[in-house]
Amino acid sequence: MSNSRHGLSRMPLVTVLFLQLGMSVADPIPVHHIEGVTLGFLVLRNLDGEALAYGEMKQVWKRVGYPVMDDLQFRFTDGSFYEEITKFTQGGDFRLVSDQVVQRGPAFKQDRESRIDATSGTITIKTPQKGANHEITKHLNLPADVSNGLLFTLAKNIDPNVGATVSMVAISSKPRLVQVNIHAGEGKTFTIGPTKYKAQHYVIEIKIPGAAGRIAPLVGKQPPAIHLWVAKSEAPTFLEFEGPLYEDGPVWRIELAAPEPNTPR
Repeated sequence: MSNSRHGLSRMPLVTVLFLQLGMSVADPIPVHHIEGVTLGFLVLRNLDGEALAYGEMKQVWKRVGYPVMDDLQFRFTDGSFYEEITKFTQGGDFRLVSDQVVQRGPAFKQDRESRIDATSGTITIKTPQKGANHEITKHLNLPADVSNGLLFTLAKNIDPNVGATVSMVAISSKPRLVQVNIHAGEGKTFTIGPTKYKAQHYVIEIKIPGAAGRIAPLVGKQPPAIHLWVAKSEAPTFLEFEGPLYEDGPVWRIELAAPEPNTPR
């Protein structure tokens, strides 16, 4: 983006658990724009504008009845690697099937592999410790609106006049559900050649439930807001992301990148 700088007994068990956690139960985001097959090139920068990694977002959908697969990859200039593979269905609304993340190298505080199975509610996290993989497995009662790996997709389908609230699994040594509030921010325009376009800005705020959420801002553990821009169109398209890729990570910026021809000398 050229100008980027930025009565309990009758309630389901999941509902009861959310009330006890102080979280609201939200519906999944309805599908307004069908996802399909695409490939886009991306660059990841720090807030000083320095390019740290180059990557791609690949999306594959075979046919109706099959989940869509998003594959987001970044290869860092320091040799680090990040990949997130997300599978979801889009039968009326978006439903997460699984989300798998691999991060390794000096760009990250810790090498880690994680997997969320939204159907079974099983969360698996592997981290290397003393030459071996330390594995944590936890079961959570995941609601239908759990949205790990889906922010880029959901932003294209959310009414900016209404916003949305969904849930996500915070991947850490103690995985937990958090609430994600998405609302419209100040829009802006961008240009491609002589043509101007409008970008819809979404602000994404993560709310930690319970006592931990009340304490987090006091001890500097409140996650920073995430900013996401999409082109306003009948075919909305991702433009820019600004926020951390992992818990306690730095704020990075993801932008679209244009391929450069490799001209033989």
